[in-house]
Amino acid sequence: MFIAMNRFRVKKGSETDFEAVWLNREVHINKEEGFLEFHLLKGPENEDHTLYTSHTRWASEPHFVAWTKSQAFRDAHKDAGQNQPLHIGHPEFEGFSIIQTVKP
Repeated sequence: MFIAMNRFRVKKGSETDFEAVWLNREVHINKEEGFLEFHLLKGPENEDHTLYTSHTRWASEPHFVAWTKSQAFRDAHKDAGQNQPLHIGHPEFEGFSIIQTVKP
């Protein structure tokens, strides 16, 4: 499996607007081959921002890469620049291959 994450440093006072962008958007990713799961995570608050992370789980890294080259990816990200005033800097991408999974 493969996990793809983007970290967003959301400006203090913009949290509600940032969450609304995600909660009210059209979702395309759930139809993609190899897609398993999406989470929007809210993290710690700092002096000037609150940390958020988008977290997707894929069957494999090639499935994730294929999605990033798809029309669905372009459609999902076409208006992303409009939300830039809500966060500090650009999102920071992190990709991880899963080495171990422990289940109950």
